[in-house]
Amino acid sequence: MAEIARRTTKNNNRVMFLIHRKEVLDQAVKTFKEQGVNPNLLTAGMVQTLTRRVDKLPTPSVILVDEAHHALAKSYQRILKQFPKAVVLLFTATPHRTGRMQLDQIADDIIIGQSIHELTDKGFLAPFRYFQPPNDFDSKLLKRSSTGDFTNESMQEAMSSKIYGHIVKQYKRIANGMQAVVYTYSVESAHYIAAEFNDAGISARSVDGTTPQDVRDSIVNMFKEKKLQILVNVNLFTEGVDLPNVDCVIMARPTASLALYLQFSMRCLNPRPGKTAIIIDHANNFKTFGYPDDDRDWKLAIKSGKQKSKTLLTDPGLAIVTCDYCFAVVKASEVKDGKCPICGKPIKVHKAKPVSDVDLVEATKDRQNLIHEIVHSNLLKEVANKNVSELHTMKELQAYAKLHSYKPGWAWFQAKRKGIFKSRK
Repeated sequence: MAEIARRTTKNNNRVMFLIHRKEVLDQAVKTFKEQGVNPNLLTAGMVQTLTRRVDKLPTPSVILVDEAHHALAKSYQRILKQFPKAVVLLFTATPHRTGRMQLDQIADDIIIGQSIHELTDKGFLAPFRYFQPPNDFDSKLLKRSSTGDFTNESMQEAMSSKIYGHIVKQYKRIANGMQAVVYTYSVESAHYIAAEFNDAGISARSVDGTTPQDVRDSIVNMFKEKKLQILVNVNLFTEGVDLPNVDCVIMARPTASLALYLQFSMRCLNPRPGKTAIIIDHANNFKTFGYPDDDRDWKLAIKSGKQKSKTLLTDPGLAIVTCDYCFAVVKASEVKDGKCPICGKPIKVHKAKPVSDVDLVEATKDRQNLIHEIVHSNLLKEVANKNVSELHTMKELQAYAKLHSYKPGWAWFQAKRKGIFKSRK
């Protein structure tokens, strides 16, 4: 964007840069200056500010919109409609919105950049390992806000207090010593999680939108200077903010937004020689969205209409496997010499199944018994590779319910819906 802006101003044309966060604006202005953009021909500002004085803004030839998945909002549209002759370039790493209305409403086409796989192979992103406990909150997350994401109340109900202790336990087991950013959903939960880490002797602070700017800046600087181990936040460190030394991300909240999920999970992928990032997902976001680096059909993603994030995956049947010893979720292609790439223990690569069917779980006695039963049950193995629509007998439904820890009535209800048997009158 800075190079486009430089060439625009070099030709004596005006350029406008739009963003919705001050931290990103400050970084962008610094980059534009370093790139040699003529400041006299540059209008750079937050949408919230510029939309209030749109009638007084100088007319740009080119408008650059960062984090453009927000650009359908009225504040953006008021600015863009004020300058109908300007060339508008929309930039985003996540060109998909929650809801029916997508970017085809304001964009003529999409130019797709290099995939996450390609960027990782070239060293621009760090490789990662993904861990997921078996917490299934989908049935409780029924209420949506105006943005299409889950409400704080429904997340509070779904994320029981038990999860907080698990966050610290899983961090110590999987990523002990790494600097981590925790994403949660409310100010109260952020304070609680930070307190849990501090009680365990791990330095942590929480920040949110109500944190005074000077305090927030101080805490972020402590984290950047490695004087702070854990940074817990509520909807702050998603877009554009530079936190180069994050090695671990902990998702302590669910989301219905693919854009938020990718921003959460990829926050730790800044590269460094020898680095392997850790993503710990306590909310089963993996079940909805797949891996962060799964290939997605972004041309489909910008088309308005009812979509599910899983339909955007170009390979929804990616072969992955869960290690029975350390419970890491890994790609089958990464298993070398029959050993788990995380812990080095023997690992079995079973038949490929959809990524949504694989859970990372704690090594509890009950779960170990279930794993043992799966190994010795052909029926459980068979249904593990199926969707609900592919189940045709009561025994298959009961096995599927057992595998996914569903309530006993689930199999009966599904059987009735499928007409496997009819209820007596």
